Amino acid sequence: MLNTETNLPSPDDFYEELVALHRDLTPEQSRQVNARLILLLANHVGDPAVLREAMARARRGIEPAGGDATLPARA
Repeated sequence: MLNTETNLPSPDDFYEELVALHRDLTPEQSRQVNARLILLLANHVGDPAVLREAMARARRGIEPAGGDATLPARA
């Protein structure tokens, strides 16, 4: 089960570090860092059910862009 309660001892400090992580990066480099961070954290979590729940919650309420697919649909 995904824990959505505040679980960081200092959320504001973490947010500042996350912003600093992207400082001086191009948009493409920033996307690369995000992808790497997501994969590292997903590996750390390790529970596919928790990861699926997190992905669903992250996507909730965000409508797909009109005709602009970031990734091709799987057959």
